[in-house]
Amino acid sequence: MEKVIQNSVKESQQLAKEDFKEELINDYKIAVTSRECSLLGRREVLTGKAKFGIFGDGKELPQLAWARSFENGDFRSGYYRDQTFMMAIGELSIQQFFAGLYGNTDINEEPMSAGRQMGGHFSTHSLNEDGSWKRLIDQKNSSADISPTAGQMPRLLGLAQASKIYRHNDLIATDNGFSNQGNEVAWGTIGNASTSEGHFWETFNAAGVLQVPMVISVWDDDYGISVHARYQTTKESISKIQAGFQRNEKHDGYEIIVVKGWDYVALVEAYEKASKIAREEHVPVLIHVEELTQPQGHSTSGSHERYKNEDRLNWEREYDCNVQFRKWLLDNDFAKEEELSEIEKVIKKEVREGKKAAWNAYLNPILEERNQAVELINAVAAVSENAVFIQPLSSKLEKEQELYRKDIFEAVRKTLRITLKENHASITALHQWLSKNKANNQQKFSSLLFSDSKTAAINIAAVAPVYDETSEEVDARLIMRDNFDALFAAHPEIMVFGEDAGKIGDVNQGLEGMQEKYGELRVSDTGIREATILGQGIGLAMRGLRPIAEIQYLDYLLYCLQLMSDDLATLQYRSAGKQKAPVIIRTRGHRLEGIWHSGSPMGGIINLVRGIHVLVPRNMTQAAGFYNTLMASDEPALIVECLNGYRLKEKLPANLGKFRTALGKVETLREGTDITLVSYGSTLRLVDLAATELERAGISAEIIDVQSLLPFDLNHDILESVKKTNRLLVIDEDVPGGASAYILQKIVDTQHAWPHLDSKPQCLTAQDHRPAYGTDGDYFSKPSADDIFDKVYQIMHEVNPSKFPKHKE
Repeated sequence: MEKVIQNSVKESQQLAKEDFKEELINDYKIAVTSRECSLLGRREVLTGKAKFGIFGDGKELPQLAWARSFENGDFRSGYYRDQTFMMAIGELSIQQFFAGLYGNTDINEEPMSAGRQMGGHFSTHSLNEDGSWKRLIDQKNSSADISPTAGQMPRLLGLAQASKIYRHNDLIATDNGFSNQGNEVAWGTIGNASTSEGHFWETFNAAGVLQVPMVISVWDDDYGISVHARYQTTKESISKIQAGFQRNEKHDGYEIIVVKGWDYVALVEAYEKASKIAREEHVPVLIHVEELTQPQGHSTSGSHERYKNEDRLNWEREYDCNVQFRKWLLDNDFAKEEELSEIEKVIKKEVREGKKAAWNAYLNPILEERNQAVELINAVAAVSENAVFIQPLSSKLEKEQELYRKDIFEAVRKTLRITLKENHASITALHQWLSKNKANNQQKFSSLLFSDSKTAAINIAAVAPVYDETSEEVDARLIMRDNFDALFAAHPEIMVFGEDAGKIGDVNQGLEGMQEKYGELRVSDTGIREATILGQGIGLAMRGLRPIAEIQYLDYLLYCLQLMSDDLATLQYRSAGKQKAPVIIRTRGHRLEGIWHSGSPMGGIINLVRGIHVLVPRNMTQAAGFYNTLMASDEPALIVECLNGYRLKEKLPANLGKFRTALGKVETLREGTDITLVSYGSTLRLVDLAATELERAGISAEIIDVQSLLPFDLNHDILESVKKTNRLLVIDEDVPGGASAYILQKIVDTQHAWPHLDSKPQCLTAQDHRPAYGTDGDYFSKPSADDIFDKVYQIMHEVNPSKFPKHKE
């Protein structure tokens, strides 16, 4: 019996060794596959089939070790070197890799972004076809990458913080599809040079304060593009200068791990250790992966031989992680030379075949469109008096075997220009083809900037505030406070955070008592770090929570505007509708005093954040209604509350948490017949004062509050007003050419108001400079009620000088 047991143990050990060997060989296959994709990908760019390439060669081995510790429910927030990891977790095939390189617009062929981002930008699908959430806990997740350096870091903080919320918020159902009791880790990756960016430092510090399950891998190959680490990082080592963050018995902090990027065993151990610490203890971890290489240089735009000397190049050839992994497999008898050579041979063929399949899948639909266009152009040439000019267009198209849709459309449109004075059925058919195919192709490149689900914000109907005999006039801040109270009670997934948002209930006490009632987990203070406040919001929202990220004042939005523009605003679009982050950004502004607290850079904001709704309520009832609407929606938005409105009196609605302000709907505040005055926010109070004075002067002004800038007046109600008054003035506290220019363009151009205007449409704006300090600073920097009166009176004077005479100046 004892001998039988010994034999059984021996057999089990042998089986375990065989299983382990199989895993190692599989890792090697992935490493070789990824490298071959990088090498062939570069050639595809240099031969012109792809526009640009940036690849993960030299980073294969640490990503394989990382993938071993990456579990279902975990999230990645990385950058464009992580292709090996995506292959290792089964989310990127050879054909998909090349589909991304070619920019295939078919989401089934190129699931990362449907061709909207260049290759190397990775993501997984968080949403079902109807826009509802998948069970993220059942899959491995990657947030959609962005190119801006270190821009992936702030969102990483929120992705990690979500685990902490799910672990400690008992009000959220256990089987929520987003988290298994907060056991998920958020994994971030960044190049060593990019750690010089402020986003990295701000995120690193914030994660140490919050103590969240976040692991940052720094891929260190000694260079940032062509610039050596000595010019990038103090001591040439991110782990050395971050040593002060190392946790100890007295202080929370980070676990810091340093490992060689070519040492497979050490890498596996490092990632297993990091996963265990972050997952179980909710402690952030830095893994500094040193001595990596970049065999093909930074990208296809240049060669690294230009800036690396021969000693460095020789070292890179020897310590290439794939070379070292191969050597380790052989030295430890996990494989034979013949076996690995055969694997490499087979994989080279697989990559070539995958590339070919991806190219055909990309090109064939274009060739089909080309064939249709050629047939129609030939039909036109057969009857046109300009056939001599048309036929070469068709012949050139027909000969091309590698072309863009652009080439087809240029030929079709040129044919139609040549035949402008002709009238044939074939020309009509070509017009129809162009119209249909242009619309179809435009969808491939321009759809899904906003949600098209049933819970899209514009689909949420307005619900009027309800008042009864008990409704009283209160300080408007109480409407905000009590409405937030109703929302927090009804939705356990809501949380709010920002500077002074917690203990004192925000600077204007719109959150008074909320932390005491709902706890620090849901109502919390943050450090002075706007970029990562927004990053928290993005990451938390991507994991099914409903965060309200508070940026204390409108001017401070500039600190996080890059992230709003490059990350949040593009998320729905760049993932082709497969990811969303319905975060609400709360701020306050308008008509303040001083350069740094009274700016209204609305024109800059609205033109940089297309993809985020921008809402500008004039009072707190409107603002509260917007919060209620957005909580029923699945989209991100910025709400700018009027800072000088918290102490004004408003009637307290009886249906707190339930009334809703519709997006994209204007409100007419005063009926008039002579001129339409359009504005928003606090400036409307001055417009109303001026309108009263104008009425005494015999001028009937209609006042319209736009309420939301993105979206803008979806029903074209302002057009109806202009049809009645035939005159238009846009009043705005932004600089000239800012939001007023946007509003004017929407009314005159988009709404086609110009035929109904009897006077020149005009804008009245602030001065070019930031507002000067104090009451007089406001008066002389931004439009006053006097300015509004004078401007309107001048317009009416030009219409009827005898009825509206002016003093001689």
